[in-house]
Amino acid sequence: MKNYEVQVCCLFYLVLSQLILTEQQPTSNFAIVGFIYCDVCHENTFTKNSYVLPGADVHVECRMRASYPSTTEELSFSVNRTTDSNGMYKLELASFDCAVEFQYSFCVANLIGMISSDSDCSVPAQKTISATDIAHNNVCAYTLGALSYQPETRNVTLCGGAKN
Repeated sequence: MKNYEVQVCCLFYLVLSQLILTEQQPTSNFAIVGFIYCDVCHENTFTKNSYVLPGADVHVECRMRASYPSTTEELSFSVNRTTDSNGMYKLELASFDCAVEFQYSFCVANLIGMISSDSDCSVPAQKTISATDIAHNNVCAYTLGALSYQPETRNVTLCGGAKN
């Protein structure tokens, strides 16, 4: 597993634990989470020189289909979110039965344009599609992984010589 994948998994489980543990009765039983960072060294992974990007905009689109014995339900939605001070975005849905088995489900997240919060890191670099999900006590969470921006040029002083 790559270093960034381990970090994303840890972040995902941290967010899930917050959803489960912060309230006795969660306000939502379905959440989609992800984060956006600046890939300073153009490594396509979160490194020691990377940092999270608060105020970055993301577009999330999901489609799900579940079958019950007497009916089939489909859910599609598309929303924009802005990252918080930790570079995280979250979408919560109330009244959604995540205990069912989906015939299919997917979510896509795309960066939206240039970010105003950090003009030094404004080139969109990474988009993610993920089916990573987890369910616990009728609380479901999907992680869309990490999206990133990069500076226009790689900082050779900070990041070292030419990229491999």
